[in-house]
This record gives sequence, structure tokens and C-alpha cells, in this order.
Amino acid sequence: MSRLLVVEDDETIGSVLESSLRAHGHQVAWQRSGRDALCVAAETDFDLVLLDLGLPDLDGVEVCRQLRAGNPATVLVILTARTDEMDVVVGLEAGADDYLTKPVRLAELLARVRAHLRRVAPTTSGAQPMLVVGDLLVDTGSRRASVAGTEMPLRAKEFDLLARLAAAPEVAISRETLMEQVWDENWFGPTKTLDVHVAALRRKLAGMAQLGSVPRITTLRGHGYRLEAPPPEES
Repeated sequence: MSRLLVVEDDETIGSVLESSLRAHGHQVAWQRSGRDALCVAAETDFDLVLLDLGLPDLDGVEVCRQLRAGNPATVLVILTARTDEMDVVVGLEAGADDYLTKPVRLAELLARVRAHLRRVAPTTSGAQPMLVVGDLLVDTGSRRASVAGTEMPLRAKEFDLLARLAAAPEVAISRETLMEQVWDENWFGPTKTLDVHVAALRRKLAGMAQLGSVPRITTLRGHGYRLEAPPPEES
């Protein structure tokens, strides 16, 4: 049974989310303020957090940032009535894995929650592949990536995205395919979340470059992305 935290100050929305998620078999803690949510998250390991950005006491982006710092493995999904794309980008850069804009369709939210929980659930299907691109090692079994033995600090969706790209180096992968396979097969609408996660991966790969040969992510305009292996070192 998955443990979920709902952070929502609106009584009607919060009540609907809590009852619906419980009806689908989840353990749900509902907090109405950012401070209360941070206190609860410090004491309990949640699998997923649904976080409203419009909270009465703290800015939702700051709550997102603190939740991410204290709970690096938790999936964070922000709920926002803010339609400005920059607000969404700021939330994603603060640590969110995904976002939904209000008013949220309950069926879509439940589908998105299932998709996220399915992807972070442990697997017992036997040995998992080790992906190697240059000096980058992606261990899909332990969900760790490293360069020359030094681990890269990756959020859950950053790891999923890197693993998908590393599974097919030098292959062009469309934006639609990445959204379907890394986020949600039923995804529709803007794909800004993909761009933000690619940008974060680029920064982290660049930060590991002094340790060894790391691949780079190339943008293919009008299509998607490609993970390019580093060139062979000259002897």
C-alpha cells in the first residue's frame, strides 16, 4: 500500500482527493498548510506528494524545495491554478517531478498517480541491465548512476529519463515517446516538464565531466532528444 501526502488548503478539493485516493487503496495524509506538511514529511517516508502551490502560510515553491531536499526519493507532483508557464518551470526546477493544472480532472490525476507509483515500485523480475555510455554507468536495478565510481545525485524522474536515453545511445527519441515511457502513457498537453528535466540532466552530466568521459544530450528540433556517446580519447 502506497503512502501519499496531500497538501491542499481548499477543504472541498482536499476532501475529494483524500477520499478518492483512499478508495483506490492508498494510505493518505492530508495537510492544509506548508508548515504542517513539512513537519509530517520529516517524520514519515511518503511515496508520493500532491502539493498545491497556492498555500496560505508558505509559498508552495519553497515547500516543494524543502520537501525535495528532505525526501530525495519521493515523487513530487505539484497542483497549480497558476497558468503562467514560468510558474510551472519554477516549480519543476524546485524539485517537482510532474505537475497538473487546476481544475484537475480526477480521472487524470488518479491515472498519473498510478503511473508514477508503478515506475518507482521495486521489481523482482530478476537481474536488471547495467547501461554503459562512455564512463557513465546506469544501474537500473539499484537505480543509481555513476561516473568513474562517483554517484550522480539524481531525482526519481531524472534517473528514469537518463536510463531511457542510455538504453538507446545515438538513437533519436521523440518527445512523445519520452513522455509516454518516462511519465505517463496517457499524457497529453504541454511537455515543459521534459525540457526542465533534460536541462537538469545536462547540468549534472556537465558537473561529472571532470571525472571521466560523459555523454551529452542533443536537442533535435521538432523531434526530441538523443544521448550521444563521448568521442573516443586520442592516444
